[in-house]
Formats: sequence, structure tokens, C-alpha cells
Amino acid sequence: VQLQASGGGLVQAGGSLRLSCAASGRTLSSIVMGWFRQAPGKERDFVAAFSWRIGSTYYADSVKGRFTISRDNAKNTVYLQMNSLKPEDTAVYYCAAALGGPMAITSTYKYWGQGTLVTVSS
Repeated sequence: VQLQASGGGLVQAGGSLRLSCAASGRTLSSIVMGWFRQAPGKERDFVAAFSWRIGSTYYADSVKGRFTISRDNAKNTVYLQMNSLKPEDTAVYYCAAALGGPMAITSTYKYWGQGTLVTVSS
């Protein structure tokens, strides 16, 4: 699976961004797709994930109610809509794919995109 993330940028606090992750090499219907983020000097943290197979989504507490993960089957693309952005959301965001396993754990994911930088100014 090859993943290509895009959509990052600079936004003011309270604003919105939508990240995209285009997948190739395997249909999304058979895998778990997740978003993670890594702020400077910090570990990579789970943000959101979606499993086509069981039809469920899962969010980190820090983004619940503000971020939404969705997909476009025809485009084999997963999105992360980010609303009400805060300065603490500033990070490099990575999309990742897994064949199964706990959705919030980094080691579950075998395939990773290159990351896209999101900067939220106060």
C-alpha cells in the first residue's frame, strides 16, 4: 500500500483544514486507515481511524467533536476534516494503513504516508 498525504498548511486558531490521504496498491475496503500526528520533540500520537471491515471510527479524546475521518471509496481516499483548530493541534500529520489490530496503536500500522505539516497560529 502506498499512501500520499496532502492538505496541510497554516491556519489561524478556530479555523479548519481538510487533510487527504490517497491510497494505492490495495483497496481501502480491506484495511484500517488511521491518522497520527507528531509535534516537535514529542512522540507520534493517534488522532483518528476508520475500519471499513467493521464500519467503525475511533478518535483520540483531544479531537473528539472537532475532527472527522471519512472516505471516498471511488477515489480510494481518506480525509480528516479538522475544525475548531487549536495551536496545540500543530504537528506533522501522517496517514497510515493496517491490515487489522488495535486502531489507536502506532505499531498496528504497517504502511505510512510522508506526512503533511499543519500549523495553527494563535
